Amino acid sequence: MEIRTLRYFLAVAREENMTKAAENLHVTQPTLSKALKSLEDKLGKKLFTRHSFSIRLTEEGLLLRSRAEDLISMANRIESEFMSLDDITGGDLYLGLAESCQICFLAREIHALKTKYPGLRYHITSGDTEQVGEKLDKGLLDFAVLAEIPDAAKYESLVFPEADKWGLVMPADDPLAGKKAIRADDLIGLPLFCSGQGWEKDIPLWAKDKMTLLHLEGSFRLSYNASIFAKEHLGYLLTFDRLVDTSPDSGLTFRPLTPTLETKLYLVWKKDQAFSPIAERFLKQIQASFTAE
Repeated sequence: MEIRTLRYFLAVAREENMTKAAENLHVTQPTLSKALKSLEDKLGKKLFTRHSFSIRLTEEGLLLRSRAEDLISMANRIESEFMSLDDITGGDLYLGLAESCQICFLAREIHALKTKYPGLRYHITSGDTEQVGEKLDKGLLDFAVLAEIPDAAKYESLVFPEADKWGLVMPADDPLAGKKAIRADDLIGLPLFCSGQGWEKDIPLWAKDKMTLLHLEGSFRLSYNASIFAKEHLGYLLTFDRLVDTSPDSGLTFRPLTPTLETKLYLVWKKDQAFSPIAERFLKQIQASFTAE
């Protein structure tokens, strides 16, 4: 299976139109149709459902798209890494980031590195531990930032200088906003929003025997989206401090949990990973910086 054919397939999947895809790829439509027919024959599966003016992916096509996207990302990364081996001014850096205000430490180091190497190009993927961890394991990332203790058998890691503090985000006019801090008893019977990871791993450490009395109304991967629901009085958001806007004009407020609940952040990379020159420079710089904090 050729990379070129997978690029053709993804172009058609994206455009849902053979003519537009052929124009974007700078190939003739018969060439594109022949390549896709050959791909279907090779896999023994129908990948598209063809209509009068559009093309839709079958279930098999949807599966291939998710796999092809990873393969093309890896192929692009390999090409860029080899092109930058002799580039002493930069290269490509791939990072997967969990949501946290501690990302400011990482942004500061990237800024310092780009000052030294102006040819640095960085590619950021955001998500929870499951999402970025999967991409790291597949070799699509150089580093990932995780909001949980990493598996020492799989990864090397650095802990961030600070930790994230948990609290509750709610409308500023909510009765709970009058409290200085939030206890588990305050949340019993209330509709709560939280990330799946936080609800399963962090909140139980804080709520202890009250955990079974708490109700998860909905789970969100992004705190910003959850804050919109909280603002509309649909529930209360359990999240890290400073992830969403709780300024006086936002209509929302943040109250810390008591007893205090904190989560550390970790920069991780695979054991025995072969780094590109720019990724190696980045690691050395951030190791020195985090050790000095």
